[in-house]
Amino acid sequence: MSADPAQIPVVILCGGMGTRLREASEKLPKPLVDIGGRPILWHIMKAYGNHGFRRFVLALGYKSDLIKQYFLDYHHLTSDFTLNLRSPETPVFHNTAGDEDWEITFVETGLTTATAARIRRVAPHLDADRFALTYGDGISDVDITAALAHHLAQGRLGTLTGVHPSSRYGEMRVEGATVVEFNEKPTLADGWVNGGFFLFEREFVDKYLDDDPTVMLETSPLQQLARDRELSVYEHEGFWMGMDTFRDWTELNGLWDSGRAPWKTWED
Repeated sequence: MSADPAQIPVVILCGGMGTRLREASEKLPKPLVDIGGRPILWHIMKAYGNHGFRRFVLALGYKSDLIKQYFLDYHHLTSDFTLNLRSPETPVFHNTAGDEDWEITFVETGLTTATAARIRRVAPHLDADRFALTYGDGISDVDITAALAHHLAQGRLGTLTGVHPSSRYGEMRVEGATVVEFNEKPTLADGWVNGGFFLFEREFVDKYLDDDPTVMLETSPLQQLARDRELSVYEHEGFWMGMDTFRDWTELNGLWDSGRAPWKTWED
């Protein structure tokens, strides 16, 4: 039973339409919406790659052709190169910016398919003892190596990353009629929410998922897994953020542009 991350497929759910992010995603699938000029999908894959994962399975849906085309053109989009238009020779690349050691499998899982069936439909490509899974719109500095070690130590079928959400509203501490402390988006320390960044044993797919296109992973499959005491939680106290709204997109880009992106754990 290999625990080598290089052999563990990483399933990324890339089928969403991003309807609440319309200003940024009207012409793009949500995973291609950019942070600092690179799709959020790329940031997620870089985070996994930093922990030794290199095999990705993209569960595609809305505007899947654009996601495929991005990676088909990846070397050209990310590298400096010289192109001689008078000859049919391929471009001469001048740097290694696009030389990611990634194997990417693109799977059409349906336009409106819910998350459980999307995972079920990529099952033929899950050829290891276990697989990782995450959403194509959530970014974090989670220690995926530690999460994998936790999953193996717990010996359960599934592990999810628990995170503390941040409030959408400013929090004030008041003394009398005076505001003595103001936090714009405080992290809520009480309670945990599902931050994604899952690890599952391969048998989870066969035991808990079917091809019903209306079933969300977060409903009956995870609920039943929890009832069966087969779901552990890896508690992450650091940065986590879902890119759900235009405001989120603006904030993530601001962090990147200022050089303060907590999720950038890799070296350029």
